[in-house]
Amino acid sequence: MSPYRRGLLQVALAGVLWGTGGLAVQLIRRDQPLSPLVLSAERMLIGGTVMLALLALLPGGLRDLGGVLRRHPLGTPLIGATTGAYQALYFVAVTQAGVAVATVVSLGVAPVLLAVHAAVRRRALPSPGELLVLVTALTGLLLVSRPGGAIGPHPVRGVLLALASGTTYAVTTAVGRRIAMGARPTALATGATLCGAVVLSPLLLVGGRRLPDGPVVTGWLLYLGVATMAGAYLLLYAGLRSVPAHTATLASLLEPVTAALVAGVVLDERIGLVAIVGVVLVLVAVAGLGRTGPDVTRTGQPVAPPA
Repeated sequence: MSPYRRGLLQVALAGVLWGTGGLAVQLIRRDQPLSPLVLSAERMLIGGTVMLALLALLPGGLRDLGGVLRRHPLGTPLIGATTGAYQALYFVAVTQAGVAVATVVSLGVAPVLLAVHAAVRRRALPSPGELLVLVTALTGLLLVSRPGGAIGPHPVRGVLLALASGTTYAVTTAVGRRIAMGARPTALATGATLCGAVVLSPLLLVGGRRLPDGPVVTGWLLYLGVATMAGAYLLLYAGLRSVPAHTATLASLLEPVTAALVAGVVLDERIGLVAIVGVVLVLVAVAGLGRTGPDVTRTGQPVAPPA
C-alpha cells in the first residue's frame, strides 16, 4: 500500500471513530444529563491523559513531546485550541440552527476552504476529478444530514457559529499537517490534545461537573476519551503526514455517515432512502480519493499539495 493510500485509510478510520462519538454521548446522557460542552471538555482531558501515559511508556516519547513543543511553540497550542474551539462552536451551532444545518455548514465549509487554499498555493484550478469528488462528497453530506435536522430557534446565529466551527476545523487540519510532516504523531497528538483540554477546562467549572454515576457512564466516558479522541487523533496526525489537508477533510466526512449508520443499527433510528443515497455518495467520494491519489507533476512525479 502506498503512503498516500495508507494515510487516507488512517484519516478515514479517524472519521469512523468520530462518528461513534454521538452514540456514546447519547448513551451517557440517558443515565446522567450532562451538557455536551462538558462532555467535550472531559473527552479531551481523558484523551490527553491517556496519550501522555502512552507517550511516557514509549522510548524517548516525552523527549519527542518536548521537541514538538520547542519546535512549534505556537503551532501546537494553536491546533489544540482550535480543536477545542471547533467542537464547542459546533455544539452551540446545533442548538441554534439545528443538527442538519450545523453539520452541513460546519463539515462542508472546511474541505471547500482548504481546496481553494490549495489551488491558490499551486496557482492552478482544481482538476475536474478533484471537483467531482468534492461535489459528490458535499452532496452526500447534505443528504446524510437532512433527516431530523429541524431548523433551530436562531438560524442566522447558528450558521455563523457553524461557519466559525468549520473554519477552525480547516485551520486545525492545515496547521496540523505542516507540523505532522516532521513530528511523531503520538507526540503531536498528545501536545495538541492537552492544550485543547486546557482551553475547554473552564467548561467543567461552569457545568458544575460531578463524578460519573455507575460503570456504564464511566465506560462510555473512557470510550469517548480513548477511542474518539486519543485513537482518532493519533490516526489523523499519522495520516496527515502523507495526505493533503483538503483531502483529509473530505475523508473525514465518514464521520456523519458512521453516525447515521450507528444510529440506525444501535438506536433503531430510521435514516430513510435519502440519507442512504447520501451515505453511498460519501463512500463513492472517499473511494474516489483513493483512486485519484496525490497530484502529479508534468514529469509524472507525485507531489504533495500544500496544506
